[in-house]
Amino acid sequence: MLPDDLRAALDQALARHSPQELARSVARLTERYRGSATGATSAPGAPGEAAHIRGQADVAAYAAYRMPATYEAAALAMRHAAARVPGFAPVSQLDAGGGTGAAIWAAGATWPSLRQVTVIERDPQIIDLGRRLARTAQAPGVRGTAWRQAAVGSGLDRPRADLATMSYALGEFAERDRADVVRWLARDAAMVLVVEPGTPAGYATIAAAREVLLAEGLSVVAPCPHDRACPIEPGRDWCHFSVRLPRTSLHRQVKAGTLSFEDEKFAYVAATARPAPAPAADRVLRHPQKRKGVVSLRLCTDAGGIRDVLVSKRQGELYRRARDVGWGDAWEATGEAAGEATREAVRETAGEADRPAADPG
Repeated sequence: MLPDDLRAALDQALARHSPQELARSVARLTERYRGSATGATSAPGAPGEAAHIRGQADVAAYAAYRMPATYEAAALAMRHAAARVPGFAPVSQLDAGGGTGAAIWAAGATWPSLRQVTVIERDPQIIDLGRRLARTAQAPGVRGTAWRQAAVGSGLDRPRADLATMSYALGEFAERDRADVVRWLARDAAMVLVVEPGTPAGYATIAAAREVLLAEGLSVVAPCPHDRACPIEPGRDWCHFSVRLPRTSLHRQVKAGTLSFEDEKFAYVAATARPAPAPAADRVLRHPQKRKGVVSLRLCTDAGGIRDVLVSKRQGELYRRARDVGWGDAWEATGEAAGEATREAVRETAGEADRPAADPG
């Protein structure tokens, strides 16, 4: 859920336009993007849509349509990364291709230590709205953000930052340029976090970025519990996660939706210049499947593989934890309970990772 100060600022910005005007702008943005999209995704608000903004109403519509979902995805990814590196207290952040600033708000909520924040964004109208929103923030780092108009690229000079982020932007670049952009983003950063849509194409972008970060000597802290090759075979499945966010009445009107919530699917990688201080727990890759007295978990393990584990009611506390764990959460079973859960596993082979799986959302 958006923090109160961001929700209030966004509502005030949107109040300058009627819901009908915003809905028309969303429809136009969607049509423009779909008319020019040539690759990975045609979802509204996906990488590349900002290039089709042509006025203040479009900027407001874009923020209404995408900022809540981008914030929630980035915030969840950041919380997972922060849990792996509890001593990380960044002072500076660089957000590349930052749009209206959803990722800096998420970072400010995750790491209150942030004081020096820079957003690089190419569109001056988007910068104008992002700056107006940020000035209302309670977090000092967000409130004092420096906004720089420029096109992100490997040759662009950039401020040094403890935390470097890029949300729903890497996929805008030609595939041949993405590795150089990731190297540029990671330069001198203590932590790098990249978020993309939770589509097969978005995951492929994240998987390639992960390989670049590892080659640059960084260690992955989330979502992967290991630095080995991803066990998911490209083209047969993809690693992604989901976060549910509420829709306000205005949000429903702008999106022409009827549900009071939406689920944002996303893929991400977080890596640090130094290894995490503690071993990683396994990561839950799918919605846990719950049947009477049994919970089935698909896990990415610290050994670099994927396994499916059954946890039964007779396992007491472990079963209660399995009932509460969610898609994307860390999962750790130790001692006798871990051994019993492993014996309960019904599919624990590398081949299972290659089996096609439907999107569990």
